[in-house]
Parts: sequence; structure tokens; C-alpha cells
Amino acid sequence: MLVTDQIKIILKGTQEVINLEELEDKLKRKERLIVKLGIDPTANSIHLGFAVVLRKFRLFQDLGHDTYLVLGDFTALIGDPSGKSKTRPMLTKEEIEDNLKTYFKQLAKIIDLNKTKIVYNSTWLNKLSPYEIISLASKYTLAQMLEREDFKNRYLNREPISLHELMYPLFQAYDSVYLKADVELGGIDQKFNFLVTRYIQEKYDQEPEVAVMMPILEGLDGVNKMSKSLNNYVGIDENPLTMFSKIMTIPDNLIYRYYELCTNLPTETIEKLKEMNKDRNPRDVKLELAKEIVSIYHSEELANQAFEEFIKIYSKKDLPSNIPIHYIPPNIINEENKVNIIDLLYISGIVESKSEAKRLISQGGVYIIYNDTSKKLDLTNKYIDFVEPMIIKIGKFNYYKIEKK
Repeated sequence: MLVTDQIKIILKGTQEVINLEELEDKLKRKERLIVKLGIDPTANSIHLGFAVVLRKFRLFQDLGHDTYLVLGDFTALIGDPSGKSKTRPMLTKEEIEDNLKTYFKQLAKIIDLNKTKIVYNSTWLNKLSPYEIISLASKYTLAQMLEREDFKNRYLNREPISLHELMYPLFQAYDSVYLKADVELGGIDQKFNFLVTRYIQEKYDQEPEVAVMMPILEGLDGVNKMSKSLNNYVGIDENPLTMFSKIMTIPDNLIYRYYELCTNLPTETIEKLKEMNKDRNPRDVKLELAKEIVSIYHSEELANQAFEEFIKIYSKKDLPSNIPIHYIPPNIINEENKVNIIDLLYISGIVESKSEAKRLISQGGVYIIYNDTSKKLDLTNKYIDFVEPMIIKIGKFNYYKIEKK
């Protein structure tokens, strides 16, 4: 493929490249570039925001380049301090291993694992001698590190900065040194780390990598970065109806941003959609967007089913067709045929702990549905009548049927 055509594909949805001239030069000189994407397994699920970068990784695979997925089992022990106002707690090796177990099934929804060279940065970072670590640290100054916005703010506010945090950008840079990376992919929030990497590579007499940075996808609230901790995310492993329903809640002004960053449609097609849809109800456009995204992570058939279910539930006010059944032992129902709602949620397996049940109820997100009547639960009266069939609704999207064993 011509270099100009590759550049056009690479630039779709990309926010910044450092720098484009170097990328063009590398593509002219090398048939296959070494492309790196680093992942620190600090969470156990992948959402649409993170998928933006993974989808770019897949594009480089489709273009025939050598793609390395660096699983940061070493750097995750530190935690990326980017954008953080305080020191992150260090993960244990057990937590990292648990997170990695769930990653590969989800990754396979986006990238071609057969074309992916999966490496763990502990392979080389654990082998660095004290001398080599000191040598690495000597190549970057504290003054340079404090140019980083989050470090600078914490320093000026006399907030703690642990020494191990300062090593994170350097260890990440060493990953690229070890792999001799030509290109690194990431979000725009990684810009400082990528600049450090380019600088360090030159200190090791290597040609600096090109940083291809993707924009940060806003979550369902339309303001903050998509994040599981903020509960404004769409997980790529969520069931089709949940995905569909969540996408329908995005603000209207983000419709085409999601089209650009979360679908496979070419930019020209998206521009035509903007023109065609300018007089349409945004809700109808979002229905098409949701169907498009769900089909990527599930199938066109399941996306169509999710569409029908969504119309049934939210337009016709019906219940979903296939509500998962959770069972409770009869002995938690008292003589008055009442059950403690916290025990019900926990013992049935709907939630993982009683504290989670209390939190959801206190936030006003738990409803009980009796004979088409929905009632919000609170903690003032923990006991409710047990009537079969009992339907529990949590949030806007999750329904559960409770039955006795």
C-alpha cells in the first residue's frame, strides 16, 4: 500500500502525531514497522474509551506491521501517575494476574491475537541490575520530570510524590528501548510519557519512536473521561442490550464523536451521515449508532435483537424477554413472607457483597417490580414482601428475576 494511503488510514480519529514527517520517513524506509502498545492491567475490563486505542492497533495489524502488545505486569506495580493528583496504591502481583485473565477474551473482540506479539515487561525490567537502573535514571533530570503538569502541581501544592512514581515514565521508555519501537500508540494523556520515551531512546543511540495519540473518549455523562470508576462506561464484554441501552444515553452532541472513534465507518461516510441526519430526531440517529457499535462487539443479529428489546422496554414499557434468573433459599423468607432486601441481593448473587447492596440502595438505584408496578427501595425499611415472580431492577439497564430454589 502507498505511504500516502497508510497515512490517511492512520490519521483517522487520531488527535496528534509526534511527528508526522518522521512517520512518513519510516514508512518509506521500512516495509514493516515495530508498533508498540503498552497496557497496564490495573482493571479487569475493557471499555469503549480504551478500545479507541486498541482499534488503532488493529489498523496497524491490517496494514501488515509488527505489533507488540506490552502487558505491563512490572509497571502496573507502580501505576501510571498520568493525570493523578495523588500517589496510586501499588497493585499486588495477584491482582495483576487476576486482571490479565479477563483481558485476552476481550482483546480478541478488537485485535487479531494471531498477529499480536504479546510480551510482559517484567521479562526485561526484572532483569535490570541496580547499576542499569541508576544508569537509566541518570539520563533524565528531576527538573525535566517536574515539567509534567500533574507532578508540578503536586510539588507546588506540597503534596507527596513518591520516588517510584518518577520512575514510571523511565521504565515505560525502556520498554521501547528494549523493543526498538518505531511507533507507540496511546491516548493523548500519555503525551508526556511518549516525549520521555523519545528522549530516552536517543540517549540509547536509537531512532526515536513516533507517538500516535488518540483523543480521550468522553463517557456517558458527556463530560468526564470514560471510566469504570466513574460508572460512565460501556464495557465491550457487556451483553448487547446493556451496551445498546447505555449508548442511547450519551448526550446528542457526542453522536458523531462516537461514530468517529467507536465505529469502522470511514470519515467520508460519517460526514455524509451528518448532512443526511441534520433534520432528524437525534434519538433515531442514536438508535442507528447503538446498533452499529453493538454489531462490532457481538454480531449484526444480536445488535438487531438488542434494538427490538430496547424499543420494547423503553418505548412500549415492557420487560426484557430474557431476564436472568437468580435463586434464593426459602429459609431467608420469614414467617410473614418478607425478605431482607440486602440479604436477597447478596445471597442471590446479584451483588458481590452486602456493602455493595447497601451502596446501590442508598444511591437510589434499586427497584422492585410487582405486577408491572415499579417501586424504588431505600434503607428505611429493609424488609419487602416476597411475591413470585419478583423482578429486581438495578440502574437503568439491569433486570433480575428472583425465584426460590
